[in-house]
Amino acid sequence: MGWSQERLEQVAQTRLGGAKLIVVANREPYIHRFRNGEVQCIRPAGGLTTALDPVMRACGGVWVAHGSGDADRQMADSAGRVRVPPDDPAYTLRRVWLSKEQEEGYYYGFANSGLWPLCHQVYARPTFDPAHWAAYKEVNEQFAAAVLEEARGGPALVFVQDYHFALLPRLLKDARPDLVVAQFWHIPWPNPELFRVCPWGKEILDGMLGNDLMSFHIQYHCNNFLETVDRTLECRIDRERFAVERNGQCTKVRPHPISVDPRLADEYLGANWFARAVRLRKELNLGQRPVLVGVDRVDYTKGIPERLEAVGRLLDTRPEWRGQFHFVQLGAPSRTDLDVYRELNERVQNMAAGINLKHGTADWQPVVVLNQHAGPEDIFVLYRMAAGCVVTSLHDGMNLVAKEFVAARGDEQGVLVLSEFTGAARELTDAVLVNPFDVQQTADALHAALTMPADEQRRRMRKMRAHVDDHNIFRWAGMLLSEVGKMVEPVPLPEPVGLDSPSDEEVGHLLARHRALDSIRLAMGVA
Repeated sequence: MGWSQERLEQVAQTRLGGAKLIVVANREPYIHRFRNGEVQCIRPAGGLTTALDPVMRACGGVWVAHGSGDADRQMADSAGRVRVPPDDPAYTLRRVWLSKEQEEGYYYGFANSGLWPLCHQVYARPTFDPAHWAAYKEVNEQFAAAVLEEARGGPALVFVQDYHFALLPRLLKDARPDLVVAQFWHIPWPNPELFRVCPWGKEILDGMLGNDLMSFHIQYHCNNFLETVDRTLECRIDRERFAVERNGQCTKVRPHPISVDPRLADEYLGANWFARAVRLRKELNLGQRPVLVGVDRVDYTKGIPERLEAVGRLLDTRPEWRGQFHFVQLGAPSRTDLDVYRELNERVQNMAAGINLKHGTADWQPVVVLNQHAGPEDIFVLYRMAAGCVVTSLHDGMNLVAKEFVAARGDEQGVLVLSEFTGAARELTDAVLVNPFDVQQTADALHAALTMPADEQRRRMRKMRAHVDDHNIFRWAGMLLSEVGKMVEPVPLPEPVGLDSPSDEEVGHLLARHRALDSIRLAMGVA
């Protein structure tokens, strides 16, 4: 029996046993913004929100996230809650309000200037600022208070997302030992030698070991995590069960590669996708030439400059391709408050202009850069009209663009050029795999994508589509829920609290106690 939304609903009912599902993520799945005096609800681009929204529609519950839209407060109630999706409400979005200073310190600071480059091995130096760390701790505590409020009244499974909340699991377990807490780390986990440069590494690991289940995309990242814990903390590593035992708690460590909902491809494309593709070709002056596409946030881990170098190399070494194809890069601006991202945007624009100046003509430009956000309807039209999709991440936990492209190709055509340094490369082995640091190899892969016979495209795409259909987002969520359901028994709270949730005053005392203990640990140099 294949995994579907209906099967996931059945598994959720069985495994959750009436417990509330609470997802915690930095990014919200629906954002309200003012546009021309009116409030519009938009769905942000990004693999995490795209992947988890159908899970929440199937399971219900609460999604706790940072309320980032300028109309978010207007559309939420006094507690920051709003039912979503707007057209067919299926779950609650609980928005947490952060100040500009908190966002700069926690998100742009420690999370994305510290942990992000630390975990991605792309030779970007992480920045560790004590003020950023203080903001990161403060925001994790603020989210903990929101989750505890949402969990009041009964048992709950809290599913924490990503590197923004490394401290949250321990905060939740200290306050509510009966909560079941699982975390999925969407980015790679570095080896112990790289991780040890982080000044607050022990606190981060202690926070993550508050989880009952700690999950990564691939086994290699699980191995790295266990080795890091083993070298950093006093604990017992059970290598047979792949678990960490520390201070009376057991944390299982498991790989669960995330995926997409393949059914959404047809929904996003719609019946008139071909007409929209024709219009897009006209708007971008693509003519009837074959198109290679890249779809990314503009991030230094995605290898956008490297793929542009490969386009230039292809035109240098195979001049017969001049005037014969286009490379379209859709690059959504990302984290532009950080200098390194602004510089990357400028570099991409300059590289594209240089290639076009060198090889282009009055009526043909080889590279088209769209530095803008786009909805899934437009992105999937790009996927479907492309001769190939180019994913050249220098290091990536998974990369859902690769799987989205496969899901979009109901015609069983198109070629996926895929970096071997993505988690997706371990699953989509019928892609044309490349080392993105090898410019000539990547240029040759672009040539292969433009010249691959239709029968060969069909053979490869059929196998990749079968894998994505079978290993879809509902299977990912169902396997995680099943894993948690098998391993965790509810732990009763100490008397007199019982199984009732703590009051606001008790929650405040618990968080204050945690902060005090943390200060003592830091002063004593103890993890």
